[in-house]
Amino acid sequence: MNFKEIPIGPLIEKEVAARGIELPRICNFMKCTEQEIKEMYKVTSIEAENLLKWSKLLEYDFFRLYSQHLLLYAPAATDKSTKKKKHKKTILPEFRKNIYTKEVIGFILAQIESGEMSKSEVMERYKIPKTTLYKWISKYKDEKKEI
Repeated sequence: MNFKEIPIGPLIEKEVAARGIELPRICNFMKCTEQEIKEMYKVTSIEAENLLKWSKLLEYDFFRLYSQHLLLYAPAATDKSTKKKKHKKTILPEFRKNIYTKEVIGFILAQIESGEMSKSEVMERYKIPKTTLYKWISKYKDEKKEI
């Protein structure tokens, strides 16, 4: 999956088709008309409340697609001055670990294997600890086709 572009509407539509959920059930759950559902299938962005409903209905975390985009295309700042500053408190929940799916791990390992990035470049750009990267390499070296 290409996490750079996330055509959320078509992805939702594919998942609905794969699960075989009928349109009347979707309309009832989403509390909207068939036409509104068909319009949602065409959009490239969707309101968070509706995405949450789709995630519940289809039992799939669509938000994770956006998390993966952030991990790959908007990694944490590397400015040395940010390291010196104390971490500012936020009222939002803080998460201890990044979420790395098999697709993201596969993408990163492919970058290393193809020579596009070195291990140190991957660690610096994506803020992946050295031990984590080496665990991925040893764990997935035999499972390259499965990632």
